[in-house]
This record gives sequence, structure tokens and C-alpha cells, in this order.
Amino acid sequence: MGFASHGIRAGRGAQPRPCMVSSLRPILLATLLAGGLCVPGRAEVGKALAPIPSATLALMQAKGTTAAAPVLFRAYKKESEIEVWKRAASGRFVHVKTFPICRWSGQLGPKRKTGDRQTPEGFYTVPKRQMNPNSSYYLSFDVGYPNAYDRAHGSTGSAVMVHGVCSSMGCFAMTDAVVGEIYAIAREAFAGGQAAFQFQSYPFRMTAQNMARHRADPNIDFWRQLKAGSDRFEALGEEPVVSVVAGRYTFAPDKDPAREARIAAHLAEEEAKVAQAVEQGSAAVRTTYSDGGQHAFWAAFAAKGGSLGEVSRPEALAYAGQEVVVIPARPRPVVVAEAVWSRWLGPELRLAFARSAGLMRPAETRFPPLLTTYADSLPRLVRAGLDGTAPFEFPLEGPIPAPESGRLARR
Repeated sequence: MGFASHGIRAGRGAQPRPCMVSSLRPILLATLLAGGLCVPGRAEVGKALAPIPSATLALMQAKGTTAAAPVLFRAYKKESEIEVWKRAASGRFVHVKTFPICRWSGQLGPKRKTGDRQTPEGFYTVPKRQMNPNSSYYLSFDVGYPNAYDRAHGSTGSAVMVHGVCSSMGCFAMTDAVVGEIYAIAREAFAGGQAAFQFQSYPFRMTAQNMARHRADPNIDFWRQLKAGSDRFEALGEEPVVSVVAGRYTFAPDKDPAREARIAAHLAEEEAKVAQAVEQGSAAVRTTYSDGGQHAFWAAFAAKGGSLGEVSRPEALAYAGQEVVVIPARPRPVVVAEAVWSRWLGPELRLAFARSAGLMRPAETRFPPLLTTYADSLPRLVRAGLDGTAPFEFPLEGPIPAPESGRLARR
């Protein structure tokens, strides 16, 4: 399965290049093909007004949503992906598609200060005024860093963007064609009446398995706060209401007690899964980067000769996502049900084993060759001991003759 044509721009002012054949996962390919990766290159003039691709509109319709419906974005640094979620007629947000990130910089963990090259993590709000149709990186929007949490921790910095090109100094760099579609999706949501959309940024997908694997990371307490918000979204499919109290993320409870009970049950279930993974011996790791990462889609595209234009610190990508084991995995013990091991030890099974091994037969029937040989050979052994003669003779070379009728072979 491959691309028939490719409209990815190689950078500001570059011409479209022919599409590259790819062997990526079919699901990811379907997601990419459904959007702006294989459309003719858009002109610079009117780039901020380019329509949402018809294939993406079809995806929205299939999910029960529209271009005018509210939007929410979720970014995952380790997986190098940004997801698009739209509110459906049911009131729940539904996943529409996933875009591969071309470049992000820094390490897993929150941004702390200006110039640290960290792509931030947390819950951010993007009103219309933060959209930039005149960006030097094709199109962009400011995610809203620093937010209340960042300021409470003394974090500094500004102008953290989702933008075009493939160069990052703390931003989510998407390439021109991809950010053009993301920009159009956000623009239409604003036109539909949404005052601001939420941008959720995570270190990785907030699964119980990932939390168990990164439990020894210094950022784990911060990531548990992020997971609480992520789990609330997963439980109901609704945008979490975020605030910061005493330097920690908090989330407003649902006004409906029954719905809040569903959220609490989901949170408890996730905590139990984390505890179970640790109990079963999951390894604990630290994931390190030379300077951020890139989605495998773009790495494969470049390896096949595709041009990504300007790429920040390309040499660092060879050392992206190196996992250092902090706590080795323990082999899972073999758990035998009580009903099984109790039968192993029970009297009935012991008797059955004894019968199958022949231990219940009389001694003369269990060991007749031994008794016969012993009774026959004992007098000869005694005589040999008295007169110094050898009772049995064996060849010095070759195999020892096999017993005959339960007796040692004799010459």
C-alpha cells in the first residue's frame, strides 16, 4: 500500500514532491491518506483559508460530527503523534484522525525555562487570538505555554507553537501540509462558535502499562496528575475542566453524581492495572533523547529519498527514545490454582502415583531380577572374598554385556 501522489511541502516556498511508497501500518496510512498529505501543494496566498480536505470531512461525517463542531487536540511526545478529536452529536468527543509529528525537541517531561528546548506537557487553552496565519513556519498556533501550572512552578518561556516545517526548538513541528490541515480544522471550529479549544500534551500515551514502566522517572508525580485528566476524558469523552490548586492540576467533578461515579470507577481501575503491572514484575525504564524525536513515518519518508526541508538537529534523531532499564523485569511466578496443587498433595493422587510407579506391589514382584541375581550371586561373592578369585569376568574393551533373564551375563 503506498501513496499515489504527495503534496508535502519541503519547507517555506518549496515545490511539491512526488509521493513516496511507504510500508507503514495500514491504520496509520489510512489516517494519513484521509487528510492533507496527498493533496496538491497549496499556494502561499490564502493558505490560512484553505478548506479541510474532503476525505477528512468524510471521516468527520462517519464519526457523527461536523467541521463546525468543537475540536480538541491530544499530543504524545514519545509516540510523536497529534490526535484530532471532535464533539459528536452525542455530546462525546470522538477520535477523527491522527497526524505524525515531524519533529519535537528535548526530553520527556515538562518545559521549565526559556531555551531548554523542551516541548511542554500539560493542559493548555488556545483561543482564536493565538492562531497565526502569517507565521514564518507556514501556519501556526500558540499552545498557550506557560499556563497556570507552569507559572506556579516558576517556568519561563513563550511562543511554543504547533507549526509547519520540520524544525523544533520546543515546538510541535508538523510540516507545512500537515499544519495547514490542522489549522483549517481549528479555524472551522472557531467559525462554528467554539471560543477556545483544549490542547492536551502528554509524554506518552497514558496507559497503565506505560505508567508502570516509567514509575522510577523523576517526573512520575507530574505524570500521574496528567493521567488523572486523561482518564477523565477517556471515561466520558468530555473535555476535562482543568484548574491548578497549590501547584497541582485538579479537575472539576461532574455535576451528575452517577457520571462522576463512572469516572471514579475508571480511575480506580487504571490504578489497579498499574499496581498489577508492578506486582507482576514490569521493568522500570528511563527514556532518554539526544534532542527530541520524530515519527517513524517521516523517518521512513526521508530514508526513501523524500525531502523534509529544514530539519532541526537531524543527527540527534539517531539517539531518540533510548530506554535505560532502572529496575529489571522479574519473571512472573507460575501460579497454580489451589484446586490443582491440593490434588497433587492429596492422598488419592499420592496413591494413584504409587500404583502407576509400581510401588504398591510386593517386593518380590517389584524387583525380581535384583532379588534373583542377589540370591544367586551372594554365595559366589562370599567365596570369591575368601579365596581371592574374581566371581565375574568382563572384557577389558567394548560394552559391558547386557543382563540375561535378570542375571549378569557370565562367560
